[in-house]
Amino acid sequence: MAGKEDLKLLGLPLSPFVVSVRMALNMKGVSYEYVDEDLNNKSELLLKSNPVHKKVPVLIHNGKPICESLVILQYVDELFAGRSILPTDPYERATARFWAAFAGDKLFPAWYGVVTAQAEEERAEKVKETLAAIEHMEVAFAKCSGGNAFFGGDSIGYVDVVLGSFLFWFEAVRRVDGLEIINASKTPLLAAWAERFGGSVEAKEAVPVTKADLAVQYISKFRAPAAAAAKLASSE
Repeated sequence: MAGKEDLKLLGLPLSPFVVSVRMALNMKGVSYEYVDEDLNNKSELLLKSNPVHKKVPVLIHNGKPICESLVILQYVDELFAGRSILPTDPYERATARFWAAFAGDKLFPAWYGVVTAQAEEERAEKVKETLAAIEHMEVAFAKCSGGNAFFGGDSIGYVDVVLGSFLFWFEAVRRVDGLEIINASKTPLLAAWAERFGGSVEAKEAVPVTKADLAVQYISKFRAPAAAAAKLASSE
């Protein structure tokens, strides 16, 4: 990295994808400006920077936007010196990319359905999909970690950052629904990993404990209309 870098990150406090990017930037020791976006009233900067998806996160580097969290994570890792986030071995790197993509393509929509489903039947189906995805991640951990503490081996790496950014939401779901997405009896490797990850400096910097509190508030607020409607229907 040469010269003075101008970095601006457009994000949302509760977005796991934004959290993953912030964690990567912190791991690299990079200074940046963070800007909260209101997705109900998207800024001109966001619309200009990500005209295709109009979503966060967007990292703006010296005036040039980089979109999509996995792309941003790889860009940050390649651009900035310091500890590597992705593995250096080509096969291990490809494997890490596969599981990070799996988390985004399979785990995220299932988990999001658990959070946002209004009908109990729909939520039950999304819970089933989420737990199935987590079981795959348990297998992935055994393969990627090589018996070490993290997906990245001895230290936090690419898949750790991606999956770890969901943990505060998993805690919020546990508080609201009593659902343990990562269960010590069913996914013991991930349960031990989650505890280690949550206690790490990297996680504490990017995911303060208050995030789970905010996520609980979000779930309760989102589900309030459905709860009110159900109560009204039961009184008729």
